[in-house]
Amino acid sequence: MAGKCGAIMLLNANNISFRYGKGSLVLQDFSLHVAAGEVVGLSGYSGCGKSTLARILAGYLRPMQGHVQLGGKPLPTQGYNPVQLVLQHPEQAINPRWRLGQTIREGWQPDKELLAAFGIQPEWLKRWPNELSGGELQRFCVVRALGPKTRFLIADEMTTMLDAITQAQIWQVVMEIAQKRKLGILLISHEKPLISRLCHREIQLTKLEDNTNAKT
Repeated sequence: MAGKCGAIMLLNANNISFRYGKGSLVLQDFSLHVAAGEVVGLSGYSGCGKSTLARILAGYLRPMQGHVQLGGKPLPTQGYNPVQLVLQHPEQAINPRWRLGQTIREGWQPDKELLAAFGIQPEWLKRWPNELSGGELQRFCVVRALGPKTRFLIADEMTTMLDAITQAQIWQVVMEIAQKRKLGILLISHEKPLISRLCHREIQLTKLEDNTNAKT
């Protein structure tokens, strides 16, 4: 699928609808198209379905209707997922029974240069998750998500809980890698300055009672 300017879309989510159990619809007929190398911001009030959408795009949740494709193909159900999701709270994504070295090698083996770029000290690899701060753990989660087979990154409030300096450091490295590898990025955030600074365009997700899921 091509965009308005003729660019080939990397990620296509078409007519997505979703509800939890028998509850009200969270998403209805929502579509999103992101090109390779494009950074799209997604904002909206709490409860409008941003994190639900992130999990659908990453393949963690299956929509009631609609489909998600990457490069024109359905997301793989086995092996490494080329769509990687980084959550706001890193402890939700890290096994507390594994040392950090085992955690970061779960999907691939990053080189020392990449670890250093994210400020990860070699001695951290021998530690348990509860021995590191939230910001240090989040650095591990970001590196783990940037494997060589990753083509699309979803950052769901990825740096919201971090101080301004750490936030800036992480995003600088992520954007350099994204530009070099032509990764697509969906940046979900309440922080308008961050979206304005990093994104090519922004989508505002609204609650269904507002008659539509998205405003561009």
